[in-house]
Amino acid sequence: MKKPLSRRTFHQLAMTPLLTAPAVLRPGTAVASTGGADPSPRAGTVRAMRRAAAFMDETVSYRGGYVWNYLPDLSVSWGEMEARRTMCWVQPPGTPSVGHSMLDAYHATGEEVCYRAAERTGLALVAAQLPVGGWNYIHDFAGEESLRDWYATIGANGWRLEEFQHYYGNATFDDAGTSSAAQLILRLYAERRDPRFRRSLDRVIGFLLASQFEGGAADGGWPQRFPAFPGAVSRTPWPEKRPPWLPAGVRHGMEDGEYTQHVTFNDDVLGENIKFLLMCVSTLGRRDLIGPVVRAMECLRRTQQPGPQAGWGLQHLSRAKGGRPAGAPAGARSYEPRALTTHTTQTNVQQLFHYFRLTGDRAYLRRVPEALDWLESCRLTSDQTAGNPLLAGRTHPTFVELGTNRALFVHRFGSNIRNGAYYSDHDHRDTLSHYSGGRSVDLAGLRATYEELAALTPAQIADLRARSPLSPAGGHGGHGGRVPLPRYFSPRDLQLSDLLRDAPLPLPVVTDAEAAALVAGLGTRDHWLTPMDAVTNPYRGPGPAEPYDGRAYMSKHVGDTRDTSPYSPKDPPAEPPYRPAEPPLCISSAAYVANMARLIGYVAGPGEATASAETSGP
Repeated sequence: MKKPLSRRTFHQLAMTPLLTAPAVLRPGTAVASTGGADPSPRAGTVRAMRRAAAFMDETVSYRGGYVWNYLPDLSVSWGEMEARRTMCWVQPPGTPSVGHSMLDAYHATGEEVCYRAAERTGLALVAAQLPVGGWNYIHDFAGEESLRDWYATIGANGWRLEEFQHYYGNATFDDAGTSSAAQLILRLYAERRDPRFRRSLDRVIGFLLASQFEGGAADGGWPQRFPAFPGAVSRTPWPEKRPPWLPAGVRHGMEDGEYTQHVTFNDDVLGENIKFLLMCVSTLGRRDLIGPVVRAMECLRRTQQPGPQAGWGLQHLSRAKGGRPAGAPAGARSYEPRALTTHTTQTNVQQLFHYFRLTGDRAYLRRVPEALDWLESCRLTSDQTAGNPLLAGRTHPTFVELGTNRALFVHRFGSNIRNGAYYSDHDHRDTLSHYSGGRSVDLAGLRATYEELAALTPAQIADLRARSPLSPAGGHGGHGGRVPLPRYFSPRDLQLSDLLRDAPLPLPVVTDAEAAALVAGLGTRDHWLTPMDAVTNPYRGPGPAEPYDGRAYMSKHVGDTRDTSPYSPKDPPAEPPYRPAEPPLCISSAAYVANMARLIGYVAGPGEATASAETSGP
């Protein structure tokens, strides 16, 4: 799933000032209560945080649930696509992201209004949880009929958003939706042992165990969606009439059929699920979950391809198909061809580093040099980066062809979902803007980390193992293997190594002036206004099926005006009636989380982000 503002991007926003103002504050100490007339800068900041949290909870949310963006009068709202007022978006930066921020604000300030807001958001997720135990991308409090109608109208006409074009009614691991929701439920249960969250928690743990592949090359991995939907789309349309300029013999469609049941590495599905299960090991004492965690780690290690192309794909076959063995890289959506992927390989190498820190097992480092050598072999050429502005600043192609090691690039023709389609070839020009043809891989950083870990002494490795939630009961310091959860989740995206005991988790460093600017930005409205990162065409029925031979939509986020995909109003297609426009102001969940993370850093002060107090007991 690709979105205008990614999950990692909105965490990065927490480390960057979003607003400026001339006011200056003096340093002070964190405040747990804001009653009375305490004039200290931090007390004023806490009061502002309370106002902002109350406004989001009481005015913006729908039954405690959130989408991504809202017009200030709440007349129109958006998740990854236009949403209805009765919807909540589980996919970050939606409902779980705001809930984590509310709970973090409670930890920093002691303000009960923040806890109540987090609790209400958690209960919204309990209501949105599917009977199987996981979550879909979205939930509609208006009911099943309303949700199906949304899929059949807005969802079905989002050309580039294939996961919303069909309603399967099952749960997804994509974009950390289920994982981030599950983590918030776990945190809320750990906070006050509310049985409403315990029931939900038990269900999602059961869901993760039931959906994990068993046996063979796929053992320990997870599909993108579960349970399997028997009517899932197995191929994408290929219009009979195509532009005369389309190259002959291009590859198109979902080459390996319905992709949601392959072993999925896209958007770090494996890492996110391992992270949640490890949190349950620590918080609930669920030592029985260590086996599934280790199986997942071994799945990632097992699916690394043989040299010289020792990388990974977005998905891998869970069972043999068409003469190809289980564990082979598989195609996914129609703009994700069967190939190795460089950014996924980078992520998986980083996961192997985490696995080594958690286990001390050098087997997780053994084939890392092969992966790094492969990444070295498939860099973008200077001709490719110079010949396509969308590749500028990137180091590697996104996709690399199996066998030949040549870069694959994805393109599209047509103007909407009915007359257009995606295809791939070796031409680096006119690539997609919504799914980058190039990636930035920090190969030097990966090599440095590998060398650092490979050089650790047995004593240093033993110390890492003792601090791991995987350590045996009765381990380090008599804690029985339990490791407290990090105290704050919203300032940055947590990594597996952050779950080591006493792992540093720095909060944003915020100056007095920056905190004052954020507080001033609330004004008397009690909310921040932010330029929207994307807008959409309203649903007006299906697009025309007549062929479109032009190229206006090849490298744009949106097609013709019947396409409901989000796009930047500053950079629309060069085709009437589109014209560049300034984005409207909105209430943004991502900006709220980022701004609150900075205020949390200011109020809590440096060195505060260690662990939550409530993390023991079944």
